[in-house]
Amino acid sequence: MHPPSGRALHLEAQLTISTRKRVLGGLVAASMFVALAGCASAPTDTETTSSAGGDVVEGFKPCMVSDAGGFDDKSFNQLGYEGLERAADELGVEFLTVQSDSESDFAPNLTNLVDQGCSMIITVGFALASAAGESALANPDIEYVSIDDVVDNDFDGETDAPNIKPIVFDTAQAAFLAGYAAASYSTAGKVGTFGGMNFPTVSIFMDGFAQGVAYYNEANGANVEVLGWDGTDGVFTGGFVANQDAINAAQGLVDQGVDVLLPVGGPIYQSAASVIRDSGRDIALIGVDADVYETDPTVADLLLTSIRKLIDVGVEDAVLAAGIGEFDSAPFVGTLENGGVGLAPFHDFESKVSPDLQAELDEIAAGIIDGSIPVTSYLAG
Repeated sequence: MHPPSGRALHLEAQLTISTRKRVLGGLVAASMFVALAGCASAPTDTETTSSAGGDVVEGFKPCMVSDAGGFDDKSFNQLGYEGLERAADELGVEFLTVQSDSESDFAPNLTNLVDQGCSMIITVGFALASAAGESALANPDIEYVSIDDVVDNDFDGETDAPNIKPIVFDTAQAAFLAGYAAASYSTAGKVGTFGGMNFPTVSIFMDGFAQGVAYYNEANGANVEVLGWDGTDGVFTGGFVANQDAINAAQGLVDQGVDVLLPVGGPIYQSAASVIRDSGRDIALIGVDADVYETDPTVADLLLTSIRKLIDVGVEDAVLAAGIGEFDSAPFVGTLENGGVGLAPFHDFESKVSPDLQAELDEIAAGIIDGSIPVTSYLAG
């Protein structure tokens, strides 16, 4: 959910969504993997025993490089950092992080971590995929974890190096629930969404959201409109910064009468919140990645809910496994079924939503899990 590097941008521009679906779908099908803990043989050199359930690999040093959002983004990067911190504490090892201020920092930051003796390097966001792939190929003895990208830079259907573990999330499933909730809450009959850039990891939220609204309409004989996304394209700011472009995008949707707003792209929700406050209207905000109610109390009163990607849990489990010599490169795909994605509580909006809404969402979630309610995405088809 963060800006791609120049090379990644070029590749994404050439790659159609249907091609991306086939590439990622093939990787997921090949893995048949729904748990993060691996089964690799532990190295012989070990020292202490940790609460993770085994001997910690001697000298194990997990490291992380952020994308340009920074570790204090109250969202994507912050969740990754928190997962690494918890795992390192449980293993009793030191960890190292380095923050990227721009895409030009990606490759040098990875080289820096290699030079500092990192055993595992976690890259936060698909923007780092190109640099991560090159670094992993050049350093086969280091274990890599790629958040939000399978690192298939040549698009041959396989992760570029055997020492890379992708962690990706089918957030369309949780966004479907958010769309249904938004449609249920809306009295204007219009809900809106906008994103940073039209890449699969962004549009997956917007598309799942629209599918959930459509399901609400079908189930309830309603006609709630979705503004900002038409199934292929929509409203995008051109970046992932809470700036005037993000304010303009939010303002355009608010001016069209929406009363629920879903911004997808790290801190751009802050721009949406400022527009909502300035409007003087009762407009609900939906967060992404983290439960923004908890990570950013300044907007808590505006939040209907948040579409969660449990990045922290994925990172924590991957680091714990590697720390005891059980690194597994098979991709992890977060879903409702395995708890990798989910919908945050309604918090302050609990009394404002329909008393039947949570039961309806529970039933829908069960249907998504058992396949009776289909949700399409670039990860699931």
